[in-house]
Amino acid sequence: MQVKQVKFTQLDREHLARYFRVADTIADLIGPHCEVVIHSFESLEHSVVKIVNGHHTGRKLGSPVTDLGLQMWREFEKTGQVSPKSYFTNAADGSLLKSTTCILAGDNDKPIGMLCINMNLSFPFPEIIKTLMPDCSPNSFVSESFCNNVQDVITKALNAAIAEVDTDASITPKIRNKAIIRRLYDNGMFELKETTAHVAESLHISRQAVYKFLREFKSE
Repeated sequence: MQVKQVKFTQLDREHLARYFRVADTIADLIGPHCEVVIHSFESLEHSVVKIVNGHHTGRKLGSPVTDLGLQMWREFEKTGQVSPKSYFTNAADGSLLKSTTCILAGDNDKPIGMLCINMNLSFPFPEIIKTLMPDCSPNSFVSESFCNNVQDVITKALNAAIAEVDTDASITPKIRNKAIIRRLYDNGMFELKETTAHVAESLHISRQAVYKFLREFKSE
């Protein structure tokens, strides 16, 4: 069985382009020792349509699909699976890469491309680890709540807003509740349906009072 060249539509191109941000995000998370590539099945001879840190394999936009990429696509056409899911290989300069590949789908699960991640392991391991640690990324610490239910998310966000407001000497008791709700509003917490009731109960005010503040913020 041979893979078939995919007949692309403009919608397919738009679907594939939406994955470009995913490639940037992965490369930003893992760091400079990671190459992330998106291949398009529209043209196998010039399949690379997005690449980050391409110096690890020497590729650039317009480079062709790899032989292993074609094998994986063929396997996917036959079984619906990609094999192997992760593997070790070598770049042209001999660098050891740990890689993984995912078939990207458009409408109706139509295969339109591949997402490939290649981690270059030929650098000294301490150098790789250093790029993953916060001492290389000052100001990278942010607060994030990992919870199993939405009530905990709201509670933690509310407690953080209260603590921030209560340590701000410029905020008077008269505008305290409004300031707390404003911080929650600015952080998108009212996108959660249960936030209004939770905040009203915790601040001992009515839901109508919360809605009044929200209407005021939205009108600005």
